[in-house]
Amino acid sequence: MFTRIDHVMICVPDLAQGIAQFKKLGFNMQEGGAHPGRGTHNAIAFNQDEYIELLAIRDRAEYAGAGGATGGLPDFIAAGGGIRYLVLQSDDLVADVAAMRARGVDVSDAIEGRRLTPAGVELKWKAATLGAKNALPLVFVQHLTPLETRRRQVTDPGVHANGVTVLDRAYIVSDQLDTAAALYAKVLGLPQPAVVKGTVIMSNMAVFQIGPTGLGVVQPYADGPAADALKRRGPGPFQALYRTTSMGAAARCAQDHGLPPLPRGIRNTGEHAMLATPDVACGAYIGFVGPE
Repeated sequence: MFTRIDHVMICVPDLAQGIAQFKKLGFNMQEGGAHPGRGTHNAIAFNQDEYIELLAIRDRAEYAGAGGATGGLPDFIAAGGGIRYLVLQSDDLVADVAAMRARGVDVSDAIEGRRLTPAGVELKWKAATLGAKNALPLVFVQHLTPLETRRRQVTDPGVHANGVTVLDRAYIVSDQLDTAAALYAKVLGLPQPAVVKGTVIMSNMAVFQIGPTGLGVVQPYADGPAADALKRRGPGPFQALYRTTSMGAAARCAQDHGLPPLPRGIRNTGEHAMLATPDVACGAYIGFVGPE
């Protein structure tokens, strides 16, 4: 079964610059390593049990030779980058692929992958992607390397200057909420959620609960972050919302690094939230929610 959102993949034109920008937002972002034979490399910021991934093309020739020329990543980055995929964790990916296919979902086999950390540690996983008939911005992963081993690839995992501890929710914008929510329900094997009103992103939302994390499929009802994302990039993931132990710490991180004040709003839960906008978060909206 799918157990949580494993990580949010944010694609950037230059990895070093992306690392520097997310450090300004207070994330303990560190180089993750190269993907052999794929021409890409990444950086990681671990939270408690999931992480943020920044991904960039390391070698364009190698990327093209691995079939990347038709993958759309260069065009996505050229158009501003941002969140390209939400990666869902599975505890048995072969079984989940079989279950999706039984529901009529077009999905690949579970293929093994690997990455070398800067320290030379090999991390392994299985991954599956959706086919053209169900081309949603989701990737499915089952880690073959234990969590504690993966956490040791970075220094002080889960310790961020902005106080972030966990991913609360990630959002995908659509211009047809009912149709999109029905398709996500089919792919995920979950009931279609009731629609609620989101007051920070100014959208109607169908929120799927996947373990401790929420996946919100939304349609804007007024100008706001979701409407902006839909206008700029079309349907797709646009925001990740993180819980912090201190909204003040997150705000000070941005201020101390010369970033403009992060806009604030009040969620439909009554909680205060704060958003780093795409111009300062590498094409993504990055939200913070928590006590002052």
